[in-house]
Amino acid sequence: SQVSFEEESQNPPAVGHWKPLMPSKGDKEEPEGGCQDAGGVDEPQSTEQLNVSRLRSSSVEIREKGSEFLRDELHKAQKELKLKDKECERLSKVREQLEQELEELTASLFEEAHKMVREANTKQAAAEKQLREARGKIDMLQAEVTALKTLVITSTPSSPNRELHPQLQSPSKAGFRKGHGRNKSTSSAMVSAASQNAAPEPVSRECKEVDSILFAEFQAWKESPTLDKSCSFLDRIYREDVGPCLDFTKQELSELVRVAVQQNTLTIEPVASQPVPLGKVAAEECGGPKKCALSGLPRTCKHRIMLGDSGNYYYISPSCRARITAVCNFFTYIRYIQQGLVRQDVELMYWEVMRLRREMSLAKLGFYPSEM
Repeated sequence: SQVSFEEESQNPPAVGHWKPLMPSKGDKEEPEGGCQDAGGVDEPQSTEQLNVSRLRSSSVEIREKGSEFLRDELHKAQKELKLKDKECERLSKVREQLEQELEELTASLFEEAHKMVREANTKQAAAEKQLREARGKIDMLQAEVTALKTLVITSTPSSPNRELHPQLQSPSKAGFRKGHGRNKSTSSAMVSAASQNAAPEPVSRECKEVDSILFAEFQAWKESPTLDKSCSFLDRIYREDVGPCLDFTKQELSELVRVAVQQNTLTIEPVASQPVPLGKVAAEECGGPKKCALSGLPRTCKHRIMLGDSGNYYYISPSCRARITAVCNFFTYIRYIQQGLVRQDVELMYWEVMRLRREMSLAKLGFYPSEM
């Protein structure tokens, strides 16, 4: 019995088949019914498990296909981004090239315009000089003609003019004045004509030599151009040229003019035929067509200035206008260099600055063109 018990314990009972210890007569068919019920329950469970496994497999396939589709779309998007990046880089290079060409063209145009203005000023000065010389010759010839008419009119038969009739003079005087019987104006005309026909003397060329200290200061300023007085180059020019050139009798107005010139807010215009109202400023302070507001002297004022947007005009004399214009020309050229619009050699820039400094010095000493 012990051996059979061990055998039964080693062999597990079948699942779904069990037998009661003491079955009753009424319960004989219940196990079979229970077995049938258990078998009926297993079949739906297996079907549900099969459906679940199918759903899981289909969901896995859908996920794999979806991930593969997303990977393809991601690769396409990355390729399109690369192409767009290349296109943007190409367009940026084209834009930089166009900006550089535009900057170079602007600089060359400004330089050419400055050169043309300088040449035009030179030609204008030469033409005006020739015009003055021609007017001087005309005045001289008219004076000689007037003198000849006077001599002819004063010579009459009753009282002949011995200058026109040398034979009437005494022999000693005649011998002494032989060959010099022409009147004074005629002889001067002949001498002037001879001097005009004579070969002109060669004009000596101007010699120039670079000052090492000034050139070193200009080179240091050219490395980082600025309009500040802190650098030694501009500090020297402010002290030696700009300050004295804009130092007028009216100190308060001179300071306002100096600030307006430095800030590039000063306006110069010719005087209109009709006087413009002076606004709040008194007429004595603004001067007038016959009085300079900067020097306070009675001068014929052909121009007037306005400081910024104040609306007040100040009448200035030709000398004051020449001084202000010389300083404005200097600051204009300095601003061109600061903005990179002057593409010349450093030494040529230096000599142009020195020429502008010389104009300021001459204007300060009172030299200015006659048309001012």
